[in-house]
Amino acid sequence: MTSSRLLVCSALLCLVPLAFAGGPPATAKKPVTDELHGIKITDDYRWLEDWNQPAVQAWSNAQNAYARSVLDVLPNAEPIRARVTKILSAASVSYGSLAPRATGLFALKRQPPKQQPFIVILPSADQPAQERILVDPAQLDPAGGSSIDWFEPSPDGKLLAVSISKGGSESGDVHIFDVASGKQVHETIARVNGGTAGGSVAWAPGSKSFFYTRYPRQGERPETDMDFYMQVFHHTLGEDPAKDRYELGKDFPKIAEIVLETSEQGVVLASMQKGDGGEFQHYLRTLDGQWQQLSKYDDRIVQATLRDQGDTVSVYMVSRQGALRGKLLRLDCPAAKGPAPALATAATLIGEGEDTLVSAFAEDTGNLVITDHAIFAEYQTGGPSEFRVFDLAGKLKGTPTQLPIGAVSGMAVLDTSKDAVIFSNVSYVHPQAWYTLGASDLKVAKTPLAQTSPVDFSDIEVKREFAISKDGTKVPVNILHRKGVKLDGTNPCLVTAYGGYGVNITPSFRPGNRVLLEQGFVWAEANIRGGGEYGEAWHLAGKLTKKQNVFDDMIAAVEHMHKQGYSSPAHTAIQGGSNGGLLMGAVLTQRPELLKAVVSSVGIYDMLRVELSANGAFNVTEFGTVKDKAQFDALYAYSPYHHVKDGTSYPAVLFLTGANDPRVDPMQSRKMTARLQDAGAAVLLRTSANSGHGIGTALSERVEQAVDINAFLFHELNAPFQSVK
Repeated sequence: MTSSRLLVCSALLCLVPLAFAGGPPATAKKPVTDELHGIKITDDYRWLEDWNQPAVQAWSNAQNAYARSVLDVLPNAEPIRARVTKILSAASVSYGSLAPRATGLFALKRQPPKQQPFIVILPSADQPAQERILVDPAQLDPAGGSSIDWFEPSPDGKLLAVSISKGGSESGDVHIFDVASGKQVHETIARVNGGTAGGSVAWAPGSKSFFYTRYPRQGERPETDMDFYMQVFHHTLGEDPAKDRYELGKDFPKIAEIVLETSEQGVVLASMQKGDGGEFQHYLRTLDGQWQQLSKYDDRIVQATLRDQGDTVSVYMVSRQGALRGKLLRLDCPAAKGPAPALATAATLIGEGEDTLVSAFAEDTGNLVITDHAIFAEYQTGGPSEFRVFDLAGKLKGTPTQLPIGAVSGMAVLDTSKDAVIFSNVSYVHPQAWYTLGASDLKVAKTPLAQTSPVDFSDIEVKREFAISKDGTKVPVNILHRKGVKLDGTNPCLVTAYGGYGVNITPSFRPGNRVLLEQGFVWAEANIRGGGEYGEAWHLAGKLTKKQNVFDDMIAAVEHMHKQGYSSPAHTAIQGGSNGGLLMGAVLTQRPELLKAVVSSVGIYDMLRVELSANGAFNVTEFGTVKDKAQFDALYAYSPYHHVKDGTSYPAVLFLTGANDPRVDPMQSRKMTARLQDAGAAVLLRTSANSGHGIGTALSERVEQAVDINAFLFHELNAPFQSVK
């Protein structure tokens, strides 16, 4: 292709190849009409749902070609590529998932230009120069397609269980590695981890066996149920996994999600969440091998962890029963043989306060740690988070020094008898680093395990302001820009948010944002309802039939940026992914006049069909179901796909999706693209063949995505780009 064969595309105001000069590939309409609760709804693009059809794959390939024909020739695409590649591929080392054991400190290390993070072991946090690589996906898959989902060292630190998946699928098998030699040993356990429900391993004392989560094997369930019905099994090293002992879960719901934990003496805790809606039940396995239920959904216990106490085991629990911001309970249970005392007898150690006691449901969260003499607990303050230290009776000892407008995570015990822990701290302008903390003097010390940044953020100012939503709710907006910015409404601006599942959106250090900020962009992140930043009430106010509050909050955040003079509609873009992609679609269709551009990744747009996808059942507890009249009314009222209107002046849109996405069906992006293009909107759909929902995406693909997004934003917002050395 030569420059003489380029024409101007009126839709995106950019140069495109002659073959696509008339716009995107045509999309056939094949109407299908459904009737739900007396309302007839016609879907012209139902046929795009079935990826197994050659016509759908051909359509997707044509859309990809069209997107490339536009993105590859955008003004400044090459200098942007050079800057993005330099920043994201720089040797900016960072560590995560720290797990101390007697043999050393295990960590997941990210070190560009390596495609994937890898597992290392260090003598201590002060000796990174003496680290040793244990498991490197690049050795297993030089193309960078394999990634580590999570890992769990054995209690003695001599063995390491690692979940490894391919192509961003998050479908992980557990492999066992010998720590001394770094070699894989023993048998592989298949289908332990999955896309939404995740997976878990908990070692038994002695490091010769472990409990693990398992998805159905071939022949156990119909093909459509293979990613559901998680159960708990027990495996002894050296034995055939086919003979593993079933432990728990036959009576769990289809959408069960399970996390396992064992105490030092061998008591097992299973925390089970029903889908993604925040409903939990907890089960305890005493040393006699008997399981008993500790809590039910209505008890509102949202997290639990174990602590051995001689003949008993203490279960520390974060409860939201009558405390939407959370309180901490302790229930002392027999370790050797049940039954456990009634939950009503649990002692309240820390009552509900003004800030939110954080709960977590995932591997290696480190938000609640108990040592011999102290309790370390994470609190949410509306987006930023911090650790606070209490004695074992629940009396506050103090709040250690931490970064302002920052976030903490990953706390792990270094020495339980000395109440010494290590934790991660980060802010919008300070790279992530690991710090040690002692409960006796609350002294914080930075370790050498600190991210090295290829860019300097010392010229960036961070503000925390509040927008006023439609119903009067104050919504935090965290704003970054170069110092001395003029508030004249002409700055290019990017606003992002999430708002769902009770997820806390906390400050994080994003070196890639330097590409925008150094060119005069104002970047903002809103803590909207649907998240958990102000407790469960904040989540509930953006869940099910109240989801519209989430969109109103985002709209208010964008309007705030305009009212305060940071930007204006002609210079404003929004960006989000997954549930945040739904947010993009809703704001796009409800208030298109506020925006010039939208970037939406792996999003949900057809709210009437989402529950029918393979992974859709997990979302019902958060979004609702069309089977319920009130929930259907709410879903239909905001479903972005159903509110695209012909003749409307929509901002330009870049959709991104991954062919291997296990969480959101890529058909959502295909259908929304087709509908918006039919309405005359300027829309690009970029489908990556070698990625999924974003987890496990190779560095090379992350670079390519960032290049396309930045080039798109600079072009659509008419923002000048000056090359930076």
